[in-house]
Amino acid sequence: MPMMRSPFTVILGLVPVVGLAFLASALNGPAMVAGLDAQAKVAIAKAGGAPVQARFATADGWPSRHPLLSGGEKLNEGTRDRVAKAVAAIPGVGGVTWIDGTALAVTTEASIKPQHCQDDVEALLNARTIRFEGGSSRIQAASGQLVDEVATALRPCLGSIIAIIGHTDSSGPEAANVQLSLARARAVRDALIERGIPADGLRTRGLGSRSPVEGLDATDPANRRIEFSVLAIQPVKPTPVDTPGPR
Repeated sequence: MPMMRSPFTVILGLVPVVGLAFLASALNGPAMVAGLDAQAKVAIAKAGGAPVQARFATADGWPSRHPLLSGGEKLNEGTRDRVAKAVAAIPGVGGVTWIDGTALAVTTEASIKPQHCQDDVEALLNARTIRFEGGSSRIQAASGQLVDEVATALRPCLGSIIAIIGHTDSSGPEAANVQLSLARARAVRDALIERGIPADGLRTRGLGSRSPVEGLDATDPANRRIEFSVLAIQPVKPTPVDTPGPR
């Protein structure tokens, strides 16, 4: 009859195995990251995104195949899309995300921009603002009717890719501003989904205080706003670039 091993013995046997795996990861991780980092720099430059940097590490500093892209805040959406896809195409790279939210994918096919939807939404938001509870992403009840009207204005352009972009003023730390602006953009997205706007056509970004209203000081509360941009006439399929990684 075979001898039964106690759970304690089995656990002791696993300790060296786990230790060796951990040691291998610690030794091989930096080399892996260095290789991916070098390839990413070349890919980013070829895509026209020289200011962009790819960080192959987790928030705790551990090596990661899932890069976080930063430095592309002033690039247009087409360039950001090319950069993210170029990095994602590197062998061994996992999902790619931007520090200010997910990449906004745009189609490469020629299409007519549905300008009337853009104009209708901008006309609504020129006179009024979607307001939130102080320091929160909760939409104020008084702004519910305005969100209804925005949904109505967007409905004729269903099938388009619609960017929802959050902005703040410059009060407070910028990292917190970016997170708050992104949370508010996502809250508006969720509110539009509740009103029948398909989720697969909506993209969100948070720019913090980087893009104040022209003519206004960055500290002016009027910079706390949501903007919409109709990007394309046909939706695109989500890719690892479009799908947010773990946060």
